[in-house]
Amino acid sequence: MRMGKLSMDNTPIYQLDLEDGIMGQANRNGSIALNSNLDPNTQKDVIKHEKIHLNQMSRGDLDYDDKYVYWKGKKHPRSSMDEGNKKLPWEKEAYNKTNKK
Repeated sequence: MRMGKLSMDNTPIYQLDLEDGIMGQANRNGSIALNSNLDPNTQKDVIKHEKIHLNQMSRGDLDYDDKYVYWKGKKHPRSSMDEGNKKLPWEKEAYNKTNKK
């Protein structure tokens, strides 16, 4: 008898009061911070989106600190970017893979 592939997701998800305009955040420790004011359907979409960012981090394409976002070895200053902008390469990938327009 052939067994299916076991798939488990144990990503810690914390519902928090996040800044205005922030729906979710993928954290370097593998957790997701989720805006506690979101409706359940939006929460599901945001979790899918943030899991793409966690995947980007796990494969070494995405990282960040207080001053910069690092994408595929290139430094992007956070002070001069519109974080969450769909045109940023890491956001573009996340939006494309989650079909979130």
